[in-house]
Amino acid sequence: MLIAFDSTQQALRAEMLLEYAEIEIDICPTPKEITAGCALSIEFPNEDIGTVKTVIETENVEIRGIFRKVETGYEKVDI
Repeated sequence: MLIAFDSTQQALRAEMLLEYAEIEIDICPTPKEITAGCALSIEFPNEDIGTVKTVIETENVEIRGIFRKVETGYEKVDI
């Protein structure tokens, strides 16, 4: 799974919050298939989607969206 952002500030904030929540994450470049205002994205394991959504909602993190890798690229996941 991947979170895309509109700003670097929100990406770095989300990184800190998700690490604090003990979710294993990786910072990566935003894939070209995803149009976003920020070049940074965060990858995380599928099984952590519930915790990730909770952190994003409770901490009011502004995101472009959460995406899942599929054969043709990425599809947006409803949150």
